[in-house]
Amino acid sequence: MKLYYDIKDKPKFPQLVVYAIQQLLAIMAATLVVPIIIGNGMQPSAALFGAGIGTLVYVLFTKAKSPVFLGSSFAFLGSMAAAFAGAVSTAAGYAGLIIGTAFAGFVYVVIALIVKLVGVNWIDKLMPKQVIGPTVALIGLSLAGNAVGDLQAGKYLVDGVSAANPHIAIICGLVTLFVTMICSTYGKKGIKLIPFIIGILSGYAVAAIFTVIGIKTGNDTLRVIDFAVFADLKIFTVPDFTFITAAKGVKELDASYIATIAVAYLPVAFVVFAEHIADHKNISSIIEKDLLKEPGLHRTLLGDGVGSIVDSIFGGCPNTTYGESVACVAITRNASVYTIIAAAIGAMLIAFFDPFVAFVDSIPSCVMGGVCMALYGFIAVSGLKMIKDVNLEENRNLFTVSVILIAGIGGLSLTFGKITITSIACALILGIITNIVLSKEKVAE
Repeated sequence: MKLYYDIKDKPKFPQLVVYAIQQLLAIMAATLVVPIIIGNGMQPSAALFGAGIGTLVYVLFTKAKSPVFLGSSFAFLGSMAAAFAGAVSTAAGYAGLIIGTAFAGFVYVVIALIVKLVGVNWIDKLMPKQVIGPTVALIGLSLAGNAVGDLQAGKYLVDGVSAANPHIAIICGLVTLFVTMICSTYGKKGIKLIPFIIGILSGYAVAAIFTVIGIKTGNDTLRVIDFAVFADLKIFTVPDFTFITAAKGVKELDASYIATIAVAYLPVAFVVFAEHIADHKNISSIIEKDLLKEPGLHRTLLGDGVGSIVDSIFGGCPNTTYGESVACVAITRNASVYTIIAAAIGAMLIAFFDPFVAFVDSIPSCVMGGVCMALYGFIAVSGLKMIKDVNLEENRNLFTVSVILIAGIGGLSLTFGKITITSIACALILGIITNIVLSKEKVAE
C-alpha cells in the first residue's frame, strides 16, 4: 500500500491538526465508554487525558517508529470491576486501579526483557501467518455485532432505550458510511486523508435534521441526538484524576486486597499480550515495516506497559493499542507518527475542554456505527490479506485457520473466577496448539 505520509513525514500544521482530530474521533468513543461502564465516579475526560499521556509514553519507548494510538482497554473491564468490588471504599478502589495496572505493566516489562534477551524469531515460529492472520481478522469480526447494533440506535433515550426509529438511525449511519467510503475512494488527496471527519459530520448533520423535526413535532422516534449533554456546560474544567482520589484510599489497603488485585490483573495481561502481537503484526503489514524487529517487540511492550501505568495514574484505565487507530492509518494512508503525537496532545488538551467532550458524547450511536462498519471491516480484511499466500491445501494450515475462525466467531471463552479469557485469546491459543500439533505433516510434492 502506497502511503501519503510515511512514519517520519510531517504534515503542515493546519493539516496535522485536522488529521489528529480524525484519529481522536476514531478512538474516542471506545476510550470514553470504559470509565462509563465501570462507574464509581470515574470520569471519561480523565480517561481521555490518560490515553493521551499513555500514547506519548508509547511513542517515546518506540522511538517514534510505531504510528498507533493507545486507548482504554476493554479486556481489563472485569479486572477494574474487581478492584472496586473488593475495596472497602471507592477511594481504595481507585488505588486498586493503579496497583492493578502496575501488576499488568510488570508482566509486559518481564516479557520485554525476555524478548530483548532471546529475540523475536520464536514469535514468528509460534505465530506464523496462518495463526496471526485469522486472529487479526477476528479482532474486526468480533466487533461486527457492536457496529450493527450501534447502527440501529440513536443517542436520545427514553427509559434507557433509544427512542429513535431504527430505520431513521440506519439512514443516519448509512449516510456516514457511504460519505466516508466515497471520500476515501473518489476524493482528492486532501479529502482521502480525512474521510472519517467528513463522514461523521455528514451523518451528524442528517441526525440533527431528524432530531430538530422530532422536537418541533413532538415525535420522539425522530430524535436521534440528545442535545441535553450541552446543558450547563463550562468551557474549561479540570478532570478528577485517579491519583487524587487514590491518595485518600492508600491507608485502607491490605495484603488480602492487593493479592485479589494481582489475581484479577496479571492473567489478563498475558491475554492482552497476544492482542498486542496481533495489532503490531497488522500495522506492520500496512506500513511494510516489521515493528517487532524495529524498533523491536521489547520496545512496543515497554511502551504499552509503562504507558498503561502512567495512564492509570491519571485516568484509571490500562491502555491497549487500538484497532480503530490501525484501521484509520490504513484507510487514510497516513502513517505519520506526528499525527499520533498531535492526537495524543490533543486528547490531553481536550480533556479540559468540556464543549468538545460534550460534542463527541452527543454523536449518536448510529453515526459511529456507520464509521465502525468501515473500521472494523478493514481490520478483518487486513487479517485475511495476511493469509492470502498461505497454502490452504495443506491440512496443517487449513485446520489452523479453521479452528481460529470458528472458535472466535462462535464466541469460545473461558472463565475462571473473576478471570475471563476472551474469545480472541482462546482462538489464538487453540490455533497455536493446532499449528504445533500438526507441524509434522508431510507435504506432498
